[in-house]
Amino acid sequence: MTDLAKKTDTVTLTIDGIEVTAEKGELVIRVAERMGIAIPRFCDHPLLDPAGACRQCLVEIEGQRKPVASCTQAVAEGMVVKTQLTSPVADKAQHGVMELLLANHPLDCPTCDKGGECPLQNQAMSNGRVDSRFHEHKREYEKPIHISSQVLLDRERCILCQRCTRFSEEIAGDKFIDLMDRSSGEQINVYRDDFFGGAGTGDGQVGEGEGDVAFDSYFSGNTIQICPVGALTGEQYRFRARPFDLVSSPTACEHCASGCSMRADHRRGKVLRRLAGDDAAVNEEWNCDKGRWGFRYATANDRIMNPLVRDAATGELREASWSEALLAAATGLQGAKGKGVGVLTGGRLTVEDAYAYAKFARVALGTNDIDFRSRPLSSEEADFLAASVAGVTDVTYEDVENASSAVIVSFEPEEESPILFLRLRKGHNKKKLQVTAIAPYLSRGLSKIGATLVQAVPGDEARLLADDPAVAAALSAPGSLLLVGERLATVPGGLSAAAALAERTGARLAWIPRRAGDRGAVDAGLLPNLLPGGRPVNDPAARAELSLSWGVETGALPSVPGRDTDGIIAAAAAGRLGGLLVGGVDTNDLSDPRLAEQALDAADFVVSLEMRPTTVTRRADVVLPIAPAQEKAGTYMDWEGRLRSFETVLPSTSMTDGRVLEAVAALMEVTLGTGDVMAIRRELGSMPASNSARPVAPMVAAGAPAKPGAGEAVLATWHHLIDQGSLLDGDDVLKGTARLPQVRIGKDVAETLGVAEGDVVTVSTDRGGISLPAAITDLPPQTVWVPTNSPGSTLRRSLGVTSGAIVRLTAGIPGPILAEGATV
Repeated sequence: MTDLAKKTDTVTLTIDGIEVTAEKGELVIRVAERMGIAIPRFCDHPLLDPAGACRQCLVEIEGQRKPVASCTQAVAEGMVVKTQLTSPVADKAQHGVMELLLANHPLDCPTCDKGGECPLQNQAMSNGRVDSRFHEHKREYEKPIHISSQVLLDRERCILCQRCTRFSEEIAGDKFIDLMDRSSGEQINVYRDDFFGGAGTGDGQVGEGEGDVAFDSYFSGNTIQICPVGALTGEQYRFRARPFDLVSSPTACEHCASGCSMRADHRRGKVLRRLAGDDAAVNEEWNCDKGRWGFRYATANDRIMNPLVRDAATGELREASWSEALLAAATGLQGAKGKGVGVLTGGRLTVEDAYAYAKFARVALGTNDIDFRSRPLSSEEADFLAASVAGVTDVTYEDVENASSAVIVSFEPEEESPILFLRLRKGHNKKKLQVTAIAPYLSRGLSKIGATLVQAVPGDEARLLADDPAVAAALSAPGSLLLVGERLATVPGGLSAAAALAERTGARLAWIPRRAGDRGAVDAGLLPNLLPGGRPVNDPAARAELSLSWGVETGALPSVPGRDTDGIIAAAAAGRLGGLLVGGVDTNDLSDPRLAEQALDAADFVVSLEMRPTTVTRRADVVLPIAPAQEKAGTYMDWEGRLRSFETVLPSTSMTDGRVLEAVAALMEVTLGTGDVMAIRRELGSMPASNSARPVAPMVAAGAPAKPGAGEAVLATWHHLIDQGSLLDGDDVLKGTARLPQVRIGKDVAETLGVAEGDVVTVSTDRGGISLPAAITDLPPQTVWVPTNSPGSTLRRSLGVTSGAIVRLTAGIPGPILAEGATV
């Protein structure tokens, strides 16, 4: 016996005549996998708890009177296992199970979307009988039924493996789909009683009423991917192609900062579906529905395919050649430099494209007026990012899963980083991670990770981080984590208090932005106070090193920190800037969309790099179309600081932002060198490491929450995962799974207004109002919550305010509001 086998945590057993050492408690099916022995199975999945539901993995174990399921059988010392390869008993048992599974199966492989990649189809050939002894009429169901707007269920194909139900309960925490009825009538279906007030008859009549979406989960698409038969299919892909017609390419998700590995399947120049990639370090084998199905923006009918230039005679945009448009952009920006040009970018940029904008701003435009934060922000945040985020990779998904305690503040994991939410849930369920959330109320997502609520009025988070003993105690255990969201930037002193708390307790600090390009933008230099590499713009040594790397004269780079997004917009609106270069900014995301549009109107010259028409392109003097993520190579940096590189899925003539900027720079007689992704990667890789000391974390005093008067409340808000974002435009099927927007109010406010659950409540300011059904929630006194950018709730455009502001509350829909704000 080997030394390894002598250890108390291992055992030695024999599988098919081969002696092997395994850890105590390891499942027989896993040990066989490591040996290269493939035992057929359907219900088994390495990330789900054992179920033994399908019985296809039966093996013979010496001393047992009948075959046992290898997916539930733990190894034991001296165990002798015989699989179907060496045991006629096991082989016969597997053939018998397969015959029973196929007895009621429709065998409709020619029309089933799973045909060609179906484990049942494959194993019926390898481990099934040639003929069936079952000749009676097979069970039939109505087919298919919509268990959500996106997911369809064909129950007659289901083999009751329970992968879908186990994923929904164990991984996502959304127990809306389950086994129902008994005996031969047992089936998978959805719950409706608790959510729709209907009779849960199991008859599958789902979707009869408006809004009757039963499978209410952001992760429902994973059940389709892990279904071993064609029982669950997606509306978006159903009957569009066969697996053997598709070309598969690995890629990365462009939506949020989770950094999911993805697989894009395409045919005839069009992506038809996306699946979760297998990456144990990041998304394991899961992704959210937004990442899975939110890719149709790239093929939208209104996509901009040719450059546009504003005609001097008519004042309208017209199509132009690339040479004309590039020359117009270069000439206009060159002329605007004297007065100053601001550069605004959104959250869709890859690291390579972000670097191109940072370099273009400093070298071609001579400015530090550049910012990626197309959202509410603060100068405190810029200092925090420089001190605590740029170049830092202290916290990983594994750390989150294995932490003993985590405090999250101004961050709603399920809505803003779904895969991090799944890892928090896994840590809570499997390893007893204790989560403390500083938030206005205990949301559904926070409840699913077992969070303890430290209730906060918006604006009071800084004080709680600094003084609340429960928060400090939650971070006292070794390995504790402090996870802060980008929304903390709007709380005066919030990020300062977070940095100080992490320093005081020894907890590791992680900043979780909402969009895929934001974390990489910090290191790429898309901030008014940071150069590429996360070095301060006012550091002479950093500027000298960068000047040498870029081949420009020493001292040529601007040394004074520039304006942030709000400062650029205010300056442009006041006529103090000559031009704006805008890349992928949705004005609805900005602090004040109306002011931003006034700034675009007031600027002398505007260049927009964009995929589809927006409020920016409609006001631009030159519009230069760029490639979506699937048509270019690049790298996203996830919230951990981990690089997520991907190559081109669909070759096209569309150009990256970096290549377009290089062409504009060349006409301005500047060599940018950002036209090739590999060239940028080499340049970034060869950039000298900074010897400068890390900037000191900000020390901004904590502010106090606003004090509402009679009929007023403090506003809380955040984005829903599936909302009105421009990357989801036109995808009505996916939007059918969005959560309904509501006005959340406490019992105190409900009593004052005299409203009950479901009654309409209007939230308003002098600018306009939002009217939505009320949801009575356990909120702090005189606090109201509405979604930031959902149907009927485009908050920043309608109200002109964000979290922490004072708003008015009214029962019903007041007449004057109808003319000014968004209402439902």
